[in-house]
Amino acid sequence: MVGRAGRWFCPVGKPLDGECQFMANAIEIEDLRKTYKGSGGQPPKEALKGVNLSIPQGSIFGLLGPNGAGKSTMINILAGLTIKTSGKVSIWGFDQDVNPRQSRAAIGVMPQELNLDPFFTPRGALEVQAGLYGVPKRDRRTDEILEIIGLTDKADAYARNLSGGMRRRLLLGKALVHNPQILVLDEPTAGVDIELRQMLWANVRRLNEERGLTVILTTHYLEEAQEMCDEIAIINHGELIKRDTTKNLLGMMDAKTLLVEPEGTVPDSFDLPEGVKLERRRDGSLAFDFSRGQTSVGALLDAVRNAGITIGDVRTLEPDLEDVFVELTSSK
Repeated sequence: MVGRAGRWFCPVGKPLDGECQFMANAIEIEDLRKTYKGSGGQPPKEALKGVNLSIPQGSIFGLLGPNGAGKSTMINILAGLTIKTSGKVSIWGFDQDVNPRQSRAAIGVMPQELNLDPFFTPRGALEVQAGLYGVPKRDRRTDEILEIIGLTDKADAYARNLSGGMRRRLLLGKALVHNPQILVLDEPTAGVDIELRQMLWANVRRLNEERGLTVILTTHYLEEAQEMCDEIAIINHGELIKRDTTKNLLGMMDAKTLLVEPEGTVPDSFDLPEGVKLERRRDGSLAFDFSRGQTSVGALLDAVRNAGITIGDVRTLEPDLEDVFVELTSSK
């Protein structure tokens, strides 16, 4: 999905001619800064420190970082809920300062907080949200969205009677009522069960693949980001510290683990290539941690055999996104 063709963007009222430009990015952020005033004698807090970031159209893009890194501030600026201190933000080709209405209309945000009126039904909540965005009644897709989020049978139940997972699905529906080109999911599966998580991601993938919807995801479930995202940006202390494809980020880690299940006895000690660390696990398996740039799997297996160990089974454990995340954020 990365590299999907962009679209032509023309100023309002202009034809597709020399004044138009080809737009391959759904969002472009330049030198974005946000400083909060200090209170109670505290100094000002710089939440974003000159972030530059572009998000391709049609991608599922991960925005990761520890608590307090600046992710929520950035999302709130994109949604028009927080005023930036300086910098430039363009959403679907619209400069946020020049065309605030169009830029807000291009983006839908599913927030972390369950901010729903308990006395509205799902159908009523979607209709009101569509009205707030100025969607004419003839163009509303309430029934379609209820089906997408799996709430058709609860369409007329009060929100206060919905389960936590159903309320979270309704938040997704509210983010889709105005048919945005960009969908921001802020911790969408926090505290939900596995079945709901799988249903949510199946629907998001479908919207991305069938409609070309650009999806921006923040999550603390790093395995979720690893599975879903084409590209990932990692923010820490208000700064963009790394942005790359998920594949390339995983390839950064040189560490690897070889897991050997021996048959028979294992000597108390034996020679290993330089830099290899051995962990004897409770189940009897041997875990060898090594650097791919320093030692090959073949050399390590030769050392095991030379020690007189019979190998019953062997497998390698690759680093995951959590390893990359910890390494990048703990060094700052």
